[in-house]
Amino acid sequence: MTITVDSTSVLEATAPFAAFESLESEVRSYCRKFPAVFHRARGAELYSEDGKRFIDFFAGAGTLNYGHNNPFIKRRLLDYLNSDGVVHGLDMYTVAKREFLTAFNKTVLQPRGLDFKVQFCGPTGTDAVEAALKLARKATGRSGVIAFSGAYHGMSRGSLAVTGSRRARRAGGIGGGDVTFVPYEDGPQGPFDSIALIERMLDDPSSGMEIPAAVIVEPMQMEGGVYPASADWLRRLRTLTEQHGILLVVDEIQAGCGRTGTFFCFEHSGVVPDVVTVSKSIGGYGLPLSMSLFRRELDVWEPGEHTGTFRGNQLAFVAATAACELWGDPKFRTDIAVASRRLERFRAELTSVDAGLVVRGRGMALGIDLGRVGGPDRAERLQRYAFDHGVIVERCGRHDEVIKVLPPIAIDIVRLDRGLEVLRDGLLAV
Repeated sequence: MTITVDSTSVLEATAPFAAFESLESEVRSYCRKFPAVFHRARGAELYSEDGKRFIDFFAGAGTLNYGHNNPFIKRRLLDYLNSDGVVHGLDMYTVAKREFLTAFNKTVLQPRGLDFKVQFCGPTGTDAVEAALKLARKATGRSGVIAFSGAYHGMSRGSLAVTGSRRARRAGGIGGGDVTFVPYEDGPQGPFDSIALIERMLDDPSSGMEIPAAVIVEPMQMEGGVYPASADWLRRLRTLTEQHGILLVVDEIQAGCGRTGTFFCFEHSGVVPDVVTVSKSIGGYGLPLSMSLFRRELDVWEPGEHTGTFRGNQLAFVAATAACELWGDPKFRTDIAVASRRLERFRAELTSVDAGLVVRGRGMALGIDLGRVGGPDRAERLQRYAFDHGVIVERCGRHDEVIKVLPPIAIDIVRLDRGLEVLRDGLLAV
């Protein structure tokens, strides 16, 4: 008699990681840095299946600004599911979508004087970038794009074309094409007047650069090493693009939704972009949602010209509507301000720990740059020390030499202090 054995069950019984190692692609990455099987989560804490507790300073790469299983948002989702609300709706009219559009307009757009149309692009940030670039080219009739060194905009073909990482571009088989890269305002090699360079190239009829359709920029580069752009630099970029009829596309996918203290990171500069890409925490609960926001006159799409099966995630609409309501709570905004000030004080404290450290950031995003004091090896050891002591933190930068601190913006001070203490101790230990 032949006995059939469920191989998955055998693998899971052998070791907690065996099923993943045997069946999942080698492309997986975060699980290699955080070797635990996570089981449940609440607020700023994650729990592995063996009961170990971790403070989450990673927050889904900026997707969980409101924390894990935020109770206010969860109640809205449960109520919606219990009422048999529509779950999948493509781009059809639904109550959930109407409520989100109304709340987003009232809470986010109108108070900032932003008269934007909203395009739902698909489940993830790269979908918003693809749509934004496609729209810019259609609206202007031009094909070129200016992007910046250190930029990260996504892993699909169009987004990779404006992403600086050679490693990522090689993996996608992406060449130079019609994208011109210039240095960001700041980077590992120091400050650079990139606006003057762009001005010179655009003004010179023999520079080899055609007037592009768009400039795409992150108001704070995250994956590039946590480099916030100054208000003056963004204003100069806005003036330059307006003078030449170039669309300014601002990527707020990781820096937006309150991460830097204001809802949009670009707000501190006073500029108004032509196009804004939003994803990650806009889904409210870690649910997939991405949007491209743009000036009304740029809405040159023909019906069905840019589509996607999951561009209308109804549960994400419900969660995002609840998240918008949180911004109307003065205590919620005050708590973010208090946590941001604590992170700013920690930034100052670190200079007494190691004078060679360079620490950058804004609001609830902090980059601890170890490039001059141990480099990627020390950063890796600090990341592992943090994990071993119950804190999950990611690395970024050109060579993964920067510790990127991204706690939920709704984190309580007790847990924030506990996690920061582990990082401070780790810097001394490694």
